Amino acid sequence: MAKLLVGNWKMNGLKAALYEAGLIAAAAKAAQSQSVQLAICPPATLLASLSEATIGTGLLTGAQDCHEKVSGAHTGDISATMVKDAGAHFVIVGHSERRADHHETSAVVCLKAQAALAAGLVPIVCVGETRAEREAGQAEAVVLAQVDGSVPETFPEGGLVIAYEPVWAIGTGLVPSTGDVLAMHGAIHQRLVARFGPLGASVPLLYGGSVNGTNAADLLHLDHVDGALVGGASLKADGFLKILHAIQE
Repeated sequence: MAKLLVGNWKMNGLKAALYEAGLIAAAAKAAQSQSVQLAICPPATLLASLSEATIGTGLLTGAQDCHEKVSGAHTGDISATMVKDAGAHFVIVGHSERRADHHETSAVVCLKAQAALAAGLVPIVCVGETRAEREAGQAEAVVLAQVDGSVPETFPEGGLVIAYEPVWAIGTGLVPSTGDVLAMHGAIHQRLVARFGPLGASVPLLYGGSVNGTNAADLLHLDHVDGALVGGASLKADGFLKILHAIQE
């Protein structure tokens, strides 16, 4: 399975940030030849511009969220069809910051993933536990419950990605041990196989949470770790490409 590196810019980036994306795009085609796919999920204000600027480069784009409805009276929201129309390939749904800040349940995340699939997008479904849940020994149960509730009943092969991001590791510099990541990704893989069979086995599993050029080599060569969802380190080409180079070594 090809590795997938997705940069989540979150609420960062003005037009000047397109320069950094251009540097990443310049490395994207060469990365594809080594079975690594690069993608950037910029803020919505930059999505169409970035998608247009990177046509033919091998760099894919995505949105950071979408609404579960196709259209309607939902001021400030963006539908999956609008995301697709802006040139995106992916859309992140269920990120822990959406679950916490906007009180999104797994049921809502599932509806968003279904909307993304209907629009021809690949949803990146995020799951992850808090520090309190891990310390209480509930990490695996919490994450698997999110997987069960957030992943739609049907999706095409190659049409869905899951990102495991322990909430306590996002932007903190804290990273779980390789053993913890291996165990969680293994548990998610087993749950998907039990539910979907061979289709479940084909779902790429990304790790996210303070991934950088220093720890990427250890994390991204583990079994069932098929890439990374990268936050802060993806805002500059240098940081993002260091992660790419760690995969290629």
